[in-house]
Amino acid sequence: MKGIGAKATKIGVMMVTAVLMLTGCRFGFASDPDDPNEVVQEEPIDTSVDTFEYDASLSGTKITLLNSKAEIQVALTKMAEEYEKKSGVHVEVMPVTDGDSPYTKVVSMYNSGTPPTMAILDTTDVIALAEEKAVDLTGEPWTAEAEGYLTEVNGKIYSFPLCIEGRGLIYNRSVIEETLGREFDPLSVTTLDEFAALLDQLTEAGMKRPVSVAKEDWSLGAHQLQYIYETYDGTSEGAQEVIEAIKEGTLDLNSYDRMNQFLNMFDILREYNVARKDPLGADYDEMAIDLVDGKTAFWFNGNWAWPNLSEAGAENSDAYGFLPYFLNNDPEDFANREIQASPSKQIMIDGRVVSDQERAAAREFLNWIVFSEIGQQMIVKTCNLIPPFQNNPYEPADPLSRDIYNRVHEERAFNASAIVPNDHWAVLGASMQKYLAGRSSREELIQSIENYWEEQR
Repeated sequence: MKGIGAKATKIGVMMVTAVLMLTGCRFGFASDPDDPNEVVQEEPIDTSVDTFEYDASLSGTKITLLNSKAEIQVALTKMAEEYEKKSGVHVEVMPVTDGDSPYTKVVSMYNSGTPPTMAILDTTDVIALAEEKAVDLTGEPWTAEAEGYLTEVNGKIYSFPLCIEGRGLIYNRSVIEETLGREFDPLSVTTLDEFAALLDQLTEAGMKRPVSVAKEDWSLGAHQLQYIYETYDGTSEGAQEVIEAIKEGTLDLNSYDRMNQFLNMFDILREYNVARKDPLGADYDEMAIDLVDGKTAFWFNGNWAWPNLSEAGAENSDAYGFLPYFLNNDPEDFANREIQASPSKQIMIDGRVVSDQERAAAREFLNWIVFSEIGQQMIVKTCNLIPPFQNNPYEPADPLSRDIYNRVHEERAFNASAIVPNDHWAVLGASMQKYLAGRSSREELIQSIENYWEEQR
């Protein structure tokens, strides 16, 4: 895979207390994309070629995988079953149930003395747990294939980057073209004013409110608000620099350009929100239906929303993709040209409780995902994930993941992840909800953000 970023995410020990995801789906979807009654068309997997070398001494070993990515529960189980056919190792895929955060669930399992062999966690969860509980994976062969997408904690690698996820303004190209009566080139929109003009054109053509804005605190407090950190310079290091400056009171958010640019964009989304009259009554699943049916043209979300769109009737052949989260009128600003994409989910292997045999089986399973012909296919075709590994030749099928995949290859995505405390999305998500509903001013919202970070000193 060419075009993948060249700088790894390096995290110091001072961030080890952070325990919240930075991007990507939180604990699953508002709906259940793994409905057992739904008929799902899957791409076939060619199992005729398999040059991966299995360790016969591991046959019969049983290991567990805690899965916090709900939408791939069925797919992961199928993947584990295929691996067992080849290796003799049984992998039990255990879902994080509704109401539990990945961090809370895995800590609870440690407290009970029965941690999973492997756990799919948000990057910040790994950072919080790595040095105390995880196996050092620095020397694993797959690390050479994931350059730019490795998370380091004090110079060591404790986690396997499962996938790349990105977020931005999802567009339905055919709906835009049908409404305007002309072709639409997503690359023609390069500034905030141009985006606002496009919304005006859609409104004048009869689309009353072209945008959907999710009300969920995790969407507002993490996926949207964290742009003020991540777009400082488009790197995780830059995001942390901004966070530390806000925390220490050396950066005034009222004069910080990205803060006001973010709110200018958010105000536009709020103005054209299809649920403007009752923004806190908006339904997540209806937003997918509205975008597919043409009631709206844009939905701020990530590529993890494809199962929702698919359930609403979208097809893999349809023209969906992403526009950036426009912040100003400089077409050369990376924030107006690129979308955020980073390794949002990581796999950690327990280094405290499970046996050496189980750890060896877990290591082999991760290498199988990267280096076996079957694993390479299944991570993309069965799990529908964007792999961060350069040697994987397969491309995702759905248009949202395909767009992110292409952007990564073409260097039109920035890899920045803000490391924030575990209550960031809840506390500031609630503040964002008040602002979305018009119950607080811009000044009050900024003050609430400053107060939050002041409490973190």
